[in-house]
Amino acid sequence: MTAKKFYDWQTVGGTDDVMRLVDCLERADIPWCAIGGVAVNHWAAEPMVTQDVDFVVATEAIERATEILTGAGFRAEKFKWSINFKGHSKVSLQLSTEDFYRDFPSRAVAADVHGILLRVASLEDTLKGKILAWSDSARRQSKRIKDLGDIARLIETHPHLWESLDDKLKKQIERPKG
Repeated sequence: MTAKKFYDWQTVGGTDDVMRLVDCLERADIPWCAIGGVAVNHWAAEPMVTQDVDFVVATEAIERATEILTGAGFRAEKFKWSINFKGHSKVSLQLSTEDFYRDFPSRAVAADVHGILLRVASLEDTLKGKILAWSDSARRQSKRIKDLGDIARLIETHPHLWESLDDKLKKQIERPKG
């Protein structure tokens, strides 16, 4: 089974929704990139299936992206820090509207994640985003534990990133060997 077919099976047709998202943003020439678990899957040695696709667009393109995606059949629901889109699958497409991520699209790289071509945040930005999420005490414990695991996956694959961790994280994550 290919990575794309496995992802599609896990998300009940999510490949279609993700590819439609990518197509909409690319055709509209909107600067964007995937963040969160999808970006970690690109940068880490071992990918994990996630049913959320977190992404950002250039700040000035948020409204335009929302219009284009709803025009393409996605249902939108606005929250304080995100706009969530739902298509036909179990995948939740989450557009972060936090200022923290506003420059990420300018440093994005092309990537193949689960057999789907898209743009992902740079390695350093991916780590910064995961550290921010892990640091948010308002997040559910299970999400913060997953964020810590994602940080560990990045450090294991890219040991040089260890030096960029603060002391609190260094106590949580083993120093990579090598």
